[in-house]
Amino acid sequence: MAQILALVGWISNGMHAIAGASLVFLMGLTLLDVLLRWYGAPIAGTYELVGLAGGIAIGLAMPVTSLKRAHVFVDTFLWLMPRKARVCIRITTRIVSALLFAVLAWNLVDFGLDLRASGEVTPTLEIKFYPVVFGLAAASVLQALVLLAHIDTVRRDRL
Repeated sequence: MAQILALVGWISNGMHAIAGASLVFLMGLTLLDVLLRWYGAPIAGTYELVGLAGGIAIGLAMPVTSLKRAHVFVDTFLWLMPRKARVCIRITTRIVSALLFAVLAWNLVDFGLDLRASGEVTPTLEIKFYPVVFGLAAASVLQALVLLAHIDTVRRDRL
């Protein structure tokens, strides 16, 4: 389990770096577009690029955020419950969440294959959609693995 968790961490950190680069690109593009609009020369396709970069930034940052437990937890009610009930609820929610992310990944792969087969592209810049969709599918698989890996720490009631 430790080797799988290490591999998941390594891949998550790589996706996090891509997400960060996407966010920096998004901010720089938006700033440049606003500045150029003052001079009557907006950047063509900014809306498309910001949408794609935003999806990449959010989707690829999700696994590492969960791995580092950087999400906001509101579990005041859980701490009022007995230990066994608390652990049972946390394990159940992790399993159900992992299954939901696995289903999401499956559907994203299916959607990406459809997009690739149809040759769907963005309207202005004609960027292919399917690589972004496949990247989000990979992030969803990784998110499911992260949630399953957390079951061990939940079982020991360390979360």
